[in-house]
Amino acid sequence: MKTDPIIVRVATEADAIYALQITDEMESSAKARGTGISKRSPESIIRKMREGKAVIALTRDNIWVGFSYIEVWSNGEFVSNSGLIVSPPFRGLGVARTIKTKIFRLSRQLYPQAKLFSITTGLPIMKMNLRFGFEPVTFNEISHDPAFWQGCQSCINYQTLVSKGFKNCLCTAMLYTPANVTPQPEICTNFTIHEKQLLL
Repeated sequence: MKTDPIIVRVATEADAIYALQITDEMESSAKARGTGISKRSPESIIRKMREGKAVIALTRDNIWVGFSYIEVWSNGEFVSNSGLIVSPPFRGLGVARTIKTKIFRLSRQLYPQAKLFSITTGLPIMKMNLRFGFEPVTFNEISHDPAFWQGCQSCINYQTLVSKGFKNCLCTAMLYTPANVTPQPEICTNFTIHEKQLLL
C-alpha cells in the first residue's frame, strides 16, 4: 500500500460505490476528535459525484483514500468546500492538501465569481485555508442561506449555534474573496506515497 500511486480527480457517478465508506469515516473521525460535524448521507455524496461537484482520491488499485465536495449557497454568491476527509491509513502523506487544491480549483472553475467559505473546528484545515488566501471572518460575512444552517442540525454543537442566534459557534468561519486574493501556484495532483517529501 505504501508505494501504490494515489490519483486525485473529479469524482463521477461510478464512484458511488465509495459513498457509504466516505460518510462512515466522516462520522467516526468526528467522534474520535470529539468535535461537531454536520452528518452527511450516502445519497447526498452520490448526488455531488453525479453533479461533478466532488473530488475523490483513490489508489491505482481503487482503494478509497479521500474525498471533498462543493456546496452552492445564496444563488451562487457563496460556495463552500465541505466534507474533506482522508482515510486513516493515508493521513500525514499530503493527501488532504492535494484534495484541497483540487476542490479549490474546481470551485473557482465552476463558480469564478463566488466567494468561497469554510467553517471548521480543525486546525489543519484552517492552516490549509490560510495558504489559499482564506481569512478568518465572523459568521455575518458568510452565507445567510437558511439551508446552510439547517445542515448543522445533526452537529453536536447545534444548540450552541442556535443559542447564539447563528452568529457564532465553536467553528471558525473563513472566507476567500476572488477579487482580493492572488491565485495560488500549481500543485501536482497525481503522486505516489513515497513522494511525500515533494508535497511538504
